[in-house]
Amino acid sequence: MAQKKKAKAPTKKAKAKAATKRASTSNSKKEVKYVYDFGKKTDGDAKQRELLGGKGANLAEMARIGLPVPPGFTISTEVCTYFYKNKRSYPKSLDGQMRSSVALMEKQLGKKLGDTKKTIATFRSFWSKGFHARHDGHNSKSGIE
Repeated sequence: MAQKKKAKAPTKKAKAKAATKRASTSNSKKEVKYVYDFGKKTDGDAKQRELLGGKGANLAEMARIGLPVPPGFTISTEVCTYFYKNKRSYPKSLDGQMRSSVALMEKQLGKKLGDTKKTIATFRSFWSKGFHARHDGHNSKSGIE
């Protein structure tokens, strides 16, 4: 009896190449999504760890299952790939997507960023050392992500 060959899982390099291809071949009708919201409206989930990073995927998943997570957004890892492949520039659509996400976050909270009467405590998260090292061409064995 003939055995079926198992399909190989795509490598990280193949996934990054596919992401870049999606970004570069998009047309004005279908804009690449770089910003993923979480909170009352949640775009991502735990399955999107490669796209959202560990923190972003976990925040989206917690919000999705109903845990009390303050609204926010995650900028996808595709932006980092784009940045390094395009002379350290950002995608043109990123600014508009971020502005929309900030407006959604302000609407969900009923407060404006920078409003001195109704202040919002801001939370900032930065890419981990491990992620940054992989994208700067350094070999990271720290396991931090």
